[in-house]
Amino acid sequence: MSGSNKLTGCRVLIVEDEYFLANDLEEALKSRGATIIGPFGDFDAAYRRAARDHFDVAIIDVNLHDKTAYPIADELVRQRIPFVFYTGYGSDIIPERFADVKRFQKPFDPLELVEDIGRLCPRGSD
Repeated sequence: MSGSNKLTGCRVLIVEDEYFLANDLEEALKSRGATIIGPFGDFDAAYRRAARDHFDVAIIDVNLHDKTAYPIADELVRQRIPFVFYTGYGSDIIPERFADVKRFQKPFDPLELVEDIGRLCPRGSD
């Protein structure tokens, strides 16, 4: 497996309302071969996409323009789609029902997140 193709075939939903952060995530994931769904910075658009589109894993910013993204996370749990939280907030704001979900604290190295997405994506380890 080539490091540059680690995520080939993996479809990743990005839910992030800060343009530059979303762009950095998208570029880091694409550089490893991932297909990107989004990024979505609007809660309603992100929720609709999470509820109806097929993807393998998601990255979710907890706060989307002052609206929490927990209903999106609940939908992903219902569908059994793995995801990580990507947030500037501490772990104390994450509801207990998401205690087992990995949280990346902003700012951080996008390559670390890409590695974690590779572990979560069932197609990413081919």
